Amino acid sequence: MSDGVTGLPPEQAEARPARVNWWAELRGLIGMLLAVLVFHSLLAKPFYIPSMSMMPNLLVGDRLVVSKYPYGWSWVSPSFHVLPRSSLRLFPATPQYGDIVIVVPRGSNEDYIKRVVALPGDRIAVVHGQIILNGRPVPQVVEAPLDLPVDANEPCDPTDFPGLRFRDAMGRQFCELPILRETLPNGATYRIIDHEQQPLDDYAEVTVPAGHVFLMGDNRDHSADSREPLALKGLGGPVPLADVGGRAEFVTVSLDGSETWNPATWWHALRHGRGGTSLRAEQGLPQFVPAS
Repeated sequence: MSDGVTGLPPEQAEARPARVNWWAELRGLIGMLLAVLVFHSLLAKPFYIPSMSMMPNLLVGDRLVVSKYPYGWSWVSPSFHVLPRSSLRLFPATPQYGDIVIVVPRGSNEDYIKRVVALPGDRIAVVHGQIILNGRPVPQVVEAPLDLPVDANEPCDPTDFPGLRFRDAMGRQFCELPILRETLPNGATYRIIDHEQQPLDDYAEVTVPAGHVFLMGDNRDHSADSREPLALKGLGGPVPLADVGGRAEFVTVSLDGSETWNPATWWHALRHGRGGTSLRAEQGLPQFVPAS
C-alpha cells in the first residue's frame, strides 16, 4: 500500500529527509549579525592598537575592549561610522581626566586612541613638554626607565628612539624607554614618554570650549593629537565630545607581530602578562582644584 499522497509505501515516505528552510536559516543569520552590530554600537567593541602613540601604556599589537556607553551615544557610536557627522548626543556625559578614549578626527573616518588631559572650560598649554593646566604645571615625576623587549611590533627603530636599544647579557634586545609619571587634577596618574625636543613640546594656551575635550597621546614625541593640526593628521585642537566614541577598558590579548594565519604560531607570539591589563588611570592624590 502507498501513503495516498506520494505514492510511496508509508515506511519510505517517513524516511525521506525534510527540506531545509533556507529562508528561516537566512533570517537567523541576519538576526545574529544585527545583534552583534547592536552590541558593538551600543555596548562594547574590540579595538586593535596599530601605532605607538600611547606607549608605554598601550603597545602595537594590543587588542582591547572599548565600552560605548560612558559618554552617551552619537553619530560615531555605530560600527563602521555609517551615520553622518553630527553634534547631537543621546544621554551625554563628560569624560574624566585621564580617561583613554576613541575619537574620530574631523574630515576622517579613522579611529584614534588618546588620553583626556583637559575638560570643558579648562585653559591648557604645553611648555617644554609639560602641560600647563589653568595656569599651573601638571606634575611630572621621573621614574625608572622601562626596558621593553624588542619585537616585530615594537622594533625600537633608531629613527624614533635613537640610542635607546641595547642587548643584555643573554643576548636579548630591549628598548630602554625614559619614563615620567604625570598626575592630573583629579589624581589620575599614568606613565608617559617624552625623550626628545620637538615642535609639539610647545603649544600656545587655548581654552577648551563647552562640549569639547583636549586629548594627547602618552608617547608625547610620537603622537598626532590635539596639538597637531588636522592637515598633519592630528586632531586640530580640542575635539567635540560628539566625535568621541567610547572609553578603553582593558587589554584582552597582545601579540608581538611574529604570528601568522597558522594558529600554532599564536602562542609563541603572545606577550604574556598583558591580557587583562586595566586601561583606567591609577588613582593618586588630587593635585589642585581645576577651573570652575
